[in-house]
Amino acid sequence: MNQKEYSIKQELLAKFAKALGHPARIAICTFLAQQDNCYFGEINEELPIAKATVSQHLTALKEAGLIQGEIETPKVRYCINKENWKLARELFGEFLGQCICKKENACCSPSDNKE
Repeated sequence: MNQKEYSIKQELLAKFAKALGHPARIAICTFLAQQDNCYFGEINEELPIAKATVSQHLTALKEAGLIQGEIETPKVRYCINKENWKLARELFGEFLGQCICKKENACCSPSDNKE
């Protein structure tokens, strides 16, 4: 049986998309992208959610490689993982820019999305 596999780019894009699939994670990344680095407490103050929930979201973003954290006892300092952030930007740009519908009456025309 010949099973098709996803490309490395598709796997990475899905990993990044999944990590960004919650508004709190978007808020965390937005906040961190505007800082050189910051501590957990500063992130927690920015969000209207419990500390444990912030920690879970940070873990998901860290596991996806979009952010990184350094332990500076007794605190943890977080920042954007610039290398993976650049890769994610390129992958999302490539993915979102691939629509081939050039004609106005094509299937992906905004006028066809009436509900």
